[in-house]
Amino acid sequence: MELGLVGKSCLVTGGAQGLGRAICLGLAKEGVNVAVNYKSSETKAMELAELVEREYSVKAVAIGGDVSSEHDVGNMFDVAVKGLGGLDLLVNNAGVCPTSFVVDMSLQIWSDVMATNLTGTFLACRQMARYLIGEGKPGKIVNICSQTAMNGSKSGKSHYAASKGGMLTFTNSFAKEVAKHDIAVNAVSPGMMFTEMNSDKPGSELEEYNERIPIGRIATVEEVAAGVVFLCSSASSYMTGSNLDISGGMIGR
Repeated sequence: MELGLVGKSCLVTGGAQGLGRAICLGLAKEGVNVAVNYKSSETKAMELAELVEREYSVKAVAIGGDVSSEHDVGNMFDVAVKGLGGLDLLVNNAGVCPTSFVVDMSLQIWSDVMATNLTGTFLACRQMARYLIGEGKPGKIVNICSQTAMNGSKSGKSHYAASKGGMLTFTNSFAKEVAKHDIAVNAVSPGMMFTEMNSDKPGSELEEYNERIPIGRIATVEEVAAGVVFLCSSASSYMTGSNLDISGGMIGR
């Protein structure tokens, strides 16, 4: 299938590791130039950018910045546009998920999660829309949501679930606003994935997760990244305001 991605350029927030890294590699494999945003993982981001250029012969830049900072987001886009020669795609992947039950949660923890996951998505979406409209060009935005947006959480991630629920509603609303500018905005909602954050969990805990998933196993980041690549491509040309369920059946709707 022709995806129409060769020569496009994409900014991936939180792109240095985990799902973000898999997304950068998946897009680069299809001929997309990538800007790898990072907040603290500078070495990993730079190594990934070098790998992408070496393996796939596309442009890649590593860009530091906190997505919850309006100033940083503006700078991030300026550097990406200059380094890649423009932008066509945005993937909002940056996110945080500290474990804390509501009765023990400080306002600071709640605020930090909302600032990164929800406000960060808003700031990057706004900046991307302003850029695309100003250039008079079409574009695609993919927001990385979560199955918790619909299913909630009982394991100390209520703040994360709330932020992702807000992201899902924002995606739907924002898509309606910018559709007339030929800008598509969609979400991807993964379930449990194998990442650096859970690689050290004991087998018994991982087996418990597997039992909660109808498909019977945790996803690889590459499986989720494939859905993101699809939403960035011309193959999804009639989709906007949608949520792609890649939860192994946990959402089921």
